[in-house]
Amino acid sequence: MAGNRLPSWFVKIFTSVDEAGVTQTSTGAVAPGRAAGTADVVVVGAGPAGSATAAYLAMAGLDVLLLEKTTFPREKVCGDGLTPRAVKELITLGIPTPEEDGWIRNHGLRIIGGGMRLSLPWPDLASFPPYGLVRTRQDFDDILARHAVKHGARLQEATSVTGPVLDDSGNVVGVTARAVDERGRATGPELTYRAPLVVAADGNSSRLSLAVGREKREDRPMGVAVRTYYTSPRHDDDYLESWLELWSTDEAGRRVLLPGYGWIFGVGDGTSNVGLGILNTSKAFGRTDYKDVMRRWVATMPAEWTYTEETMVGPIRGAALPMGFNRQPHYDKGLLLVGDAGGMVNPFNGEGIAYAMESGRLAAEVVAQAFARDSAAGRERVLRAYPGVMADALGGYYTLGRWFAAMIGNPEVMRLATRYGLPRTTLMRFLLKLMANLAEPRGGDASDRVISALSRMAPDA
Repeated sequence: MAGNRLPSWFVKIFTSVDEAGVTQTSTGAVAPGRAAGTADVVVVGAGPAGSATAAYLAMAGLDVLLLEKTTFPREKVCGDGLTPRAVKELITLGIPTPEEDGWIRNHGLRIIGGGMRLSLPWPDLASFPPYGLVRTRQDFDDILARHAVKHGARLQEATSVTGPVLDDSGNVVGVTARAVDERGRATGPELTYRAPLVVAADGNSSRLSLAVGREKREDRPMGVAVRTYYTSPRHDDDYLESWLELWSTDEAGRRVLLPGYGWIFGVGDGTSNVGLGILNTSKAFGRTDYKDVMRRWVATMPAEWTYTEETMVGPIRGAALPMGFNRQPHYDKGLLLVGDAGGMVNPFNGEGIAYAMESGRLAAEVVAQAFARDSAAGRERVLRAYPGVMADALGGYYTLGRWFAAMIGNPEVMRLATRYGLPRTTLMRFLLKLMANLAEPRGGDASDRVISALSRMAPDA
């Protein structure tokens, strides 16, 4: 199904006047009026999840309308450091990543804690490339959106979705939206975009999901992350850096352990991405000035790293990290969730981009099969398989991650793990594979088999 050809069952549904008073013609085209158009699929949000979904669907021959409330390029918090799992998704999607185009390769993860610094190279596996990447979100999201357009998706920027369009049975059959300026202020009338399927890729808050009553699950972990950039000679560091402990000093000069966990990524452009995160399993969650924690932490770092107020590039910005499938169901009544909208951030390490693109790929496979069916009932039967597909892919692993997040919320557990775990390199290599989800799905060594077995035995999230 390509271009503007819509299935016969969809045409029949919309041969009446819509909520905006626009008459649909018998061919599925929109008669003159206030409606903005139709598509096979409307994707709301052009972040990594939305753009990946749109690209794959367009490759499958579907007419995809991709709505984005901002204009590219645009800033977005966090996400500059990409693990090999994310790189695999870029390769699968067909995104070239040559170093001469600004893609900075990294070779592993450096872990700092308990007075130790341990550098662990990314494992060399058949299923994942042996390197990660760094790319700022301002560039990264733009590249993915343009890739979707290259393959036929119709990108409409500066378009803020205001709500779902529902039929008499409560099924989502489109969205309403307005053109907005750079400050998000409406610049035109509300328009209607109709499609047999709407994909919510509108991030952690997912207003589209909330509008149909799909609330966040309170039994799932949630994180908060803040970050900024500093000009620094460390900008070309070829390891991602993870700090398990954040130390500062009080007025008496005594060392004080701050809440949260930190990171440093060299961006390769003269700056370092420096940030920290905290989980809601910590007692300090929601009671901490995270920006103040950031300033106190970096103040203890070596002067030659130049992480100071004077070298800070831009403000300290924060974002929520929805983890472990914290919004479900991932499909129901015409609305399908991908990426942060479905709470698909890894509870082990806060990584979201890999899973945003992965969910887009898996969703597109299901949707393409659904649109090959000749009836609405057949299409719906296939779409209802999507939650199970996601559960099979990540459910057990995310359950392990939820248990892990609950344990490290206890400072004593984290202290013991840092003291007795870091000196054991073999154990830390195992944990690197586990936390970055880099185990070989078939074969591999003993650590791969243990991780795969644990993920299979754990109940679906």
